[in-house]
Amino acid sequence: MAMASTSSCSSRPPLLHPASRTPNPSRLPPLVSRASSSPRPLLLSFAPPARGRFRAAAVQQSDFEDGEEEWDGEVEEEYYREEEEVEEGEEMDVEAMEEEARAAAADLAARLDRELRVDGDVREKRRTMRDKTSTSKHIPDNNLPKVAIIGRPNVGKSALFNRLVGSNRAIVVDEPGVTRDRLYGRSYWGDQEFMVIDTGGVITLSKSQAGVMEELAITTTVGMDGIPLASREAAIARMPSMIEKQAVAAVEEATVLLFLVDGQAGLVAADIEIADWLRRNFSHKCIILAVNKCESPKKGQMQALEFWSLGFTPVSISAITGTGTGELLDMVCSELKNFEVLQGLEGLDDVEEDENRVPAISIVGRPNVGKSSILNALVGEDRTIVSPVSGTTRDAIDTEFTTEDGQKFKLIDTAGIRRRAAVASAGSTTETLSVKRAFSAIRRSDVVALVVEAMACVTEQDYKIAERIEKEGKACVIVVNKWDTIPNKNNESTTHYELDVREKLRVLDWAPIVYCSAINGNSVEKIISAASLVEKERSRRLGTSILNQVVREAVAFKAPPRTRGGKRGRVYYTTQAAVRPPTFVLFVNDAKLFPEPYRRYMHKQLRSDAGFPGTPIRLLWRSRKRADKQRRKSNNTEARGSLVGASS
Repeated sequence: MAMASTSSCSSRPPLLHPASRTPNPSRLPPLVSRASSSPRPLLLSFAPPARGRFRAAAVQQSDFEDGEEEWDGEVEEEYYREEEEVEEGEEMDVEAMEEEARAAAADLAARLDRELRVDGDVREKRRTMRDKTSTSKHIPDNNLPKVAIIGRPNVGKSALFNRLVGSNRAIVVDEPGVTRDRLYGRSYWGDQEFMVIDTGGVITLSKSQAGVMEELAITTTVGMDGIPLASREAAIARMPSMIEKQAVAAVEEATVLLFLVDGQAGLVAADIEIADWLRRNFSHKCIILAVNKCESPKKGQMQALEFWSLGFTPVSISAITGTGTGELLDMVCSELKNFEVLQGLEGLDDVEEDENRVPAISIVGRPNVGKSSILNALVGEDRTIVSPVSGTTRDAIDTEFTTEDGQKFKLIDTAGIRRRAAVASAGSTTETLSVKRAFSAIRRSDVVALVVEAMACVTEQDYKIAERIEKEGKACVIVVNKWDTIPNKNNESTTHYELDVREKLRVLDWAPIVYCSAINGNSVEKIISAASLVEKERSRRLGTSILNQVVREAVAFKAPPRTRGGKRGRVYYTTQAAVRPPTFVLFVNDAKLFPEPYRRYMHKQLRSDAGFPGTPIRLLWRSRKRADKQRRKSNNTEARGSLVGASS
């Protein structure tokens, strides 16, 4: 369905200097869109300008909110006269202000990083630094050899995965059936780099349906409200086969298989069935038997003895303490090198180093709004499990995606984020960790696709997630999924729906809206188009001359209010100190002279004139250091003293 698109523009008159009586075209600020090399296509539905915000100067209406200072026709001329008097006696140190602006932006980023930090971010940063120092970081993930971890539920596959990739990517809880989808991560050992795949527990055919449900701890009540009984039972019955399908897909694409068993539990019938299944279907692949939970080396050798009957050479390890993982990695790397010698590395040698950063798009929202369906529709395969059971996705699933025109993205599917009170009352450690993984996915992404359900529209929880996105400084695309469920829709209904979304998500009034249906595949590709556009805007840097001209126009149109003591704020210089998100620093005479309503006005004017759709912008107000004035006074005093001494 075609989406209504609106363009934000200001209807205020052109700015004239008070000294001039006729319009001077040279003083009119150039439009930002003219400065760009090519016009941006209107693919999306952007926020419309506020009604009645900008009126003709003859009417002289205030652009502030109720209760704020109204427009005075003599303010502009007085402001210019005061500004010219100040500029005559002061010289701006642009380099010093640029350095101070960068420092202020860095301090703000560090403060927000400490405020919004999620458990596990430190290890994630260390892994990212290790990725940057890797000599083979230019190799795409799909060209690296893969190692899949396979085994029955609750043998420590996710713990071993976290040990190999060096971060808490997978959720580790002492209960079966936590991992459901495939989880990928890079691992290093010496000069060898490879991908590790975490899988869900393989379910054997010897168990009954009730036994499978009990072993996987699949609930039949939590998150199932509003789902018909027949659909509920069908979804629960399909869950084990869907988990096993994901595990089989990982085994088929892997080069080396790590068959993991539990040394403390000993050999069980499920291990024997999985070993027979691997031997029958994947005998051409390298299979390494790892006996986990062998913290003591001496006791581990005794625990591994009974697993010789499986027909593989067992290796005693402990995923928690790291015991024996070095020997295991030596065996894995030797097998990978043998595979590379047999297959050849011509394909990898032709891979050129890609210096461009791959944008990450995280898909977040409340449970059961269709996040996994959107991911599967974008990549064109069943990458994640889709089920009407709320909370099906638990880990943050990373997937590389390349568009038809060659653009590369990293898609991150996340677990549904429920209200904090609901998560606490449920008492589920798994859900708590899933929500933390979702917040961590927002932190490491460039663009966030906030998915809302069309029939439910925007809820209070959606607004809280939107607040988190804005605080993180991430570009955002609002995705209205299940748009096909809206009956009798037309252009007018789309407009009313958009106004409702804008009203309820005021904190994201700058984000574009995409309407789609993931199940039918309608308009899903527009999500990538919108994400690509807002990611470029988030990385855009505005020229200093254009930026200062925009700020001067805004100040001239509405000067800062005067205090009771007669003081008025003045803006000396403005610069963009950072990108991702765009951060602007305004150097003023005194930051306290700019009240919050005027700061909101400047924020709106900067977005209206300079653009930046789909990304938050940050404004920092810095007072000029009085040391400059003191230095000038001391210099003047010294100069006068030298003149007096010379005359005497």
